[in-house]
Amino acid sequence: MREHDERGTTMTGVDPGRLDDQQLMKELETIHRTRHDTLLYGSNDALRAHNERMAQLEGEYLRRNPRRFVTPGRTRDGARERATEGPRDEQTPVGKWGPGGAAAQDPSPDRGPRA
Repeated sequence: MREHDERGTTMTGVDPGRLDDQQLMKELETIHRTRHDTLLYGSNDALRAHNERMAQLEGEYLRRNPRRFVTPGRTRDGARERATEGPRDEQTPVGKWGPGGAAAQDPSPDRGPRA
């Protein structure tokens, strides 16, 4: 399906705002999985289209999830803290499954089904 947006540029795919949450996640997973090959081997037009589509999909995800969980280590403060620490104990899990991770706490319990 090809549509035109208000700027007159061609858009390939369904408008991200029309995708349900599951479809949006599937589209995001696919575009991130194909990113490396598109960057290395795609034409300039293919890379430009990939960039535009990825920005549309990611923008829609962020619009729907403004209070998504952000891993503290993925912030500037977290990176600075890591830089001042010594070597990390490899046995201690970090991130999603580590202390304070998404599995340990639901950052937005008010999330419910979207209309």
